[in-house]
Amino acid sequence: MEQGIHIITVATRDLGAARRFYVGGLGWRPIFEAAGEIQFYQVAPGQVLGLFDADSLSEDIGDGRDHSTPGGFTLAHNVHDADAVHRTVERLERAGGTVLKHPQPAAVPGMLHAYVEDPVGVVWEIAYNPGWRVADDGAVVFD
Repeated sequence: MEQGIHIITVATRDLGAARRFYVGGLGWRPIFEAAGEIQFYQVAPGQVLGLFDADSLSEDIGDGRDHSTPGGFTLAHNVHDADAVHRTVERLERAGGTVLKHPQPAAVPGMLHAYVEDPVGVVWEIAYNPGWRVADDGAVVFD
């Protein structure tokens, strides 16, 4: 299999709360929505984040189990400066996010980060890391 992920799908019990967080907090625009069922957001070239109604996702998988709870992973958003970490965390909190860790220095020298849980239960790390960048060709570079 070719290395790559095209769709990350997360189950949610409240699509409205999720939409308020992603649209109102992150400022993202859905590229597709099926009312009451799923929302897709473009997050990178050829990659989307899908927020899927929890019952519909469990039904779609069809194994009889409840697939409504995400866990054991975080999503991260790197910003261009330390002040942007503070501004982004404040905006996410106003949009319904729960701040789990307020902006503070990380173990990596010069890095500032925070953790915010969205209404779906996904934990987002918001970070400024001067040693992390994206090259013109899209490759991630650690300096």
